[in-house]
Amino acid sequence: MKIKSIQSWQEEIELKEPFSISFSTEDAVTLHFVKLESSSGLQGFGSAKPSFHVTGENSDSCKEALQNKAQEILEHEDFRHLPRLIRKLEEALPRNPAARAALDMALHDLLAKSMELPLVELLGRCHSIMPTSITIGIKDIDETLEEARRCLSEGFTVLKVKLGRNIEEDLEKMSKLREEVPKRTRIRVDPNQGYGLEELIRFCKETEELDVEFLEQPMPADEIEPLQQLPEKIRTRLAADESLHHPKDATKLLAPQPACGIFNIKLMKCGGIFRGRQIASIAEAASIPLMWGCNNESRLSLSAALHAAFSCPNTQYLDLDGDLDLVRDPAQGGYRIQNGMMILEDSPGLGISFK
Repeated sequence: MKIKSIQSWQEEIELKEPFSISFSTEDAVTLHFVKLESSSGLQGFGSAKPSFHVTGENSDSCKEALQNKAQEILEHEDFRHLPRLIRKLEEALPRNPAARAALDMALHDLLAKSMELPLVELLGRCHSIMPTSITIGIKDIDETLEEARRCLSEGFTVLKVKLGRNIEEDLEKMSKLREEVPKRTRIRVDPNQGYGLEELIRFCKETEELDVEFLEQPMPADEIEPLQQLPEKIRTRLAADESLHHPKDATKLLAPQPACGIFNIKLMKCGGIFRGRQIASIAEAASIPLMWGCNNESRLSLSAALHAAFSCPNTQYLDLDGDLDLVRDPAQGGYRIQNGMMILEDSPGLGISFK
């Protein structure tokens, strides 16, 4: 049950088209992969996609952590001692949540494979199937409507629309989008910290009749107190994303009263499945539903997030579409999407193999 070797590598992968949010545009990504091999020959896999704008971790520091530091931290350790190893990783790599997430999911993969179980069964399955949203980046109104039609034609029923650069255009876009799509289509929006308080209040007021499901991280990550002063009917429609990295952040978002009604957990922010499920437990105690999100990532890390999501009773929303933007993905398996619904494969561990 000891870790015998650790290997890591990177893949430069183009996106099918440039992807824009309120503060950045990218047309390619660097994905980091790691393989842990046990003394008995089992292999556990993980993947990282750091986001400098959100966590301060860049691709170079992630590579350094996986290539030059992980071996000395984990080699010859017993992978069954998972909580202790997670703490050890946090002490050694405090500024590398994505690198830690890759190692965390590889450890979970190994542990579940050693028991010949899908990870979700080891953690305790609460869900078997759930729809994911599909994300439309910032585009002009006509392009947004065209992409929405394409997504619906592919079977998706939940749209997530990136906003946050221009409130006037955002309001017009939402009005025309609601006119365009069937009433049953769920629409959620993500300004990615792009609004001020007055813009947020205005957006909520002027979209009241448009059946917007919720708003993800409308204001800057450190502006929590102003949100806590908002009326409850607005706060319950907000999902915390960039404000939520660690279990300690979850407690700050809840006191003295909740700043939001939904927690968006991303493994690349919190450092992996272990801490993600701790955030989920805090949310459950406070009756806060969960959303599990992603960046433009490999299906390897999306599979890890989905196993974690399906093990938490308060998971209500998925936004795990990040691999759909990639021209190619070296990982395969893990899950399938049928008419917008995510279903885990019944394979040991994360269920991932490589092409």
